[in-house]
Amino acid sequence: MKHLIRKNIRRQRRKKHIRRRVTGEPDRPRLTVFRSHKNIYAQIVDDTVGKTLASASSAEKDILAKVGYGGNKAAALAVGEALATKAVGAGIKKVVFDRSGYTYHGRVKELAEAAKKGGLEF
Repeated sequence: MKHLIRKNIRRQRRKKHIRRRVTGEPDRPRLTVFRSHKNIYAQIVDDTVGKTLASASSAEKDILAKVGYGGNKAAALAVGEALATKAVGAGIKKVVFDRSGYTYHGRVKELAEAAKKGGLEF
């Protein structure tokens, strides 16, 4: 248990360092990712007003019905595609990617690549 607590504390420290440099602006909002064991969540945020412009997660009924389990790469791919379609529909083309301290590997990478294919520029 202590190992998991230390691991989460290290991720939070990395997240703080990343957030010092990465900010969402009206012309380039921030795409942020949160990963849990069972689901993956992504949202596009404008930090100047503190407003979420678009969001998608594997806990949503339509994505969960399509994928079955929300904690794998297939779910991350579906979330990235859904978020890209919502963002393009809202008029967002360019974003800044905030990986929230996670390594750019596995589910986080799948979500980012699906969002790029969906029409978002990083």
